[in-house]
Amino acid sequence: MAVPTLTQLGEVARRTDEYEVGCVLVTDGGSLCGVVTDRDLAVRVLTGSLDSGTRVDEVMSRPVITVDATDDIHVAYRAFRRSGVRRLPVLDGRRVVGVLAVDDMLMDVFQRIGDLLGPVAWSVLKAPRTSLRRSGLTERGRAGTRRSRTSPYSERV
Repeated sequence: MAVPTLTQLGEVARRTDEYEVGCVLVTDGGSLCGVVTDRDLAVRVLTGSLDSGTRVDEVMSRPVITVDATDDIHVAYRAFRRSGVRRLPVLDGRRVVGVLAVDDMLMDVFQRIGDLLGPVAWSVLKAPRTSLRRSGLTERGRAGTRRSRTSPYSERV
């Protein structure tokens, strides 16, 4: 969600609540010029340093750290790591086309881990109990002390 620079903080707070978003992009003439987060609103307005009639351009964070819509996912990972921000506006040229959140990146990581481990977990679940005992796994699912001579990955647990 984007608002123009002249928007008052009370309106920004109302919109973040209505649309259930954690940040608002601030634009000037259609170009991205700042970001205001729900934390910015809470800390600055509730502590009394600003009132709800304050313009959003007085509170917004700038410069805005962004990624391009054509960037590789690793560019976004690096931007999050280097900046410490939790949300990155995604631009197509100068036009905002979305916002990428740290939570989105975590879901990507979890999906990749699931894709990697899913077949392994499924094969263990499908294996009959007798083959689990032969492989050194106990009924509790923990590896026994026997080492496999066929795999360099087998470790004593």
